[in-house]
Amino acid sequence: MRPTTSPPVFRRFVGAVVAGVALAATSGCTVPVDAVAGVSVTGDGHLLGVMMICGHHIDGATLYVDSDDTDKTVTVGSWTSARPHKAGLVVWPLESPAAGWTTTRALTPLTAGTTYAFYGGTKDNSWSTSSVSFTRADRDRLAPGEVLYDHVSDDGDESAAVVPLTQFRATACRDM
Repeated sequence: MRPTTSPPVFRRFVGAVVAGVALAATSGCTVPVDAVAGVSVTGDGHLLGVMMICGHHIDGATLYVDSDDTDKTVTVGSWTSARPHKAGLVVWPLESPAAGWTTTRALTPLTAGTTYAFYGGTKDNSWSTSSVSFTRADRDRLAPGEVLYDHVSDDGDESAAVVPLTQFRATACRDM
């Protein structure tokens, strides 16, 4: 029986399939992370968004109910920045207007027993921050000048950490 395709055509086809599979396997559907998100509080206990931007930019943030069930994921606050924030520390109040930030969804009151997640990103989905999960009780335990964030150890394990703002600024980008 004679082959129905020539060997060069078949090799090109197999090469194209292999290249396509390799491309699909290596391309992700997530936005690259280049910043670390955290939360803090003011002296009177109001929630602050905290981001250490490591190299690129962030121009928005969202606080949502953290749930494995996507049908139960609800945005409880979101903000956009008038300009992209470049590398460095950014801190702003989440419960009241802040210079340079527009509230696109006003923060709803946090409820006891609910886990929330806070993260930042860009309008064009080019960069994002890590996220931090917390409860109202976690927020209530924070002192002004402390930041709660998800610390990543050298072996890749994630855990909640509360550190002084100065330490967060100095080490957060190394923790990514």
